[in-house]
Amino acid sequence: MADIRVVSLVPSLTEAVATTVPGALIGATDWCTHPADLDVVRVGGTKNPDVPAIVALAPDLVIANEEENRAPDIAALRAAGIEVLVTEVRGLDQAFRELARVLAACGAAGRPEWLDAAEAAWLDPPCPSFPSGRLRAAVPIWRRPWMVLGRDTFAGDLLAHLGVDNAYAAHAERYPRIPIDELRAADLDLVILPDEPYRFTREDGPEAFPTNVPVALVSGRHLTWYGPSLGEAPAVLGAALRAARR
Repeated sequence: MADIRVVSLVPSLTEAVATTVPGALIGATDWCTHPADLDVVRVGGTKNPDVPAIVALAPDLVIANEEENRAPDIAALRAAGIEVLVTEVRGLDQAFRELARVLAACGAAGRPEWLDAAEAAWLDPPCPSFPSGRLRAAVPIWRRPWMVLGRDTFAGDLLAHLGVDNAYAAHAERYPRIPIDELRAADLDLVILPDEPYRFTREDGPEAFPTNVPVALVSGRHLTWYGPSLGEAPAVLGAALRAARR
């Protein structure tokens, strides 16, 4: 059992810590779904954590992310005397560095094998073979209103490693709202629909786009999480992209 008491407010980091330092986690958000057998106190959502409940758990450390968690909640925890480690992840290389930092802070004895394996998997990922070379894609993450991946995102960097260029990577915003008529009219080779944060499915999403534009339905966990899922993400995402282009 770990000596440190940790509360995680980031689902992917929850999985990383639970896998690497069993016993360290005492609290996690309602959205922390992995590992499936995680048995800790639930402390609300990533955007609306129960700060008094977290303080009552008396953790040694709370782990958070500058994008997933709200600055006022982080400030409230620190004001209560709780140490908060805030991560920033905008790309793959940064994800590996931040994971190593978080795990060390949570009491890991050393660098875990899964982290080495994940990094190796992305050194030479199984890039799909696209006859036309690299693909230009839009990646909606929400509808009502439609929102897409914009500039400087972790998921966009993952796709770039797999031969897919984000059509909105140069947008001024990181998650811009794009009218569906503009998305339909965009010059795209592919539309990529993850199952989180919005749960796109075969019946909810693909019908909004022209029938001549392939749509790839992908695992949001493999596209947006930085943790143990990174090891299998190149193969899982690559297979989904190849299937869409057949």
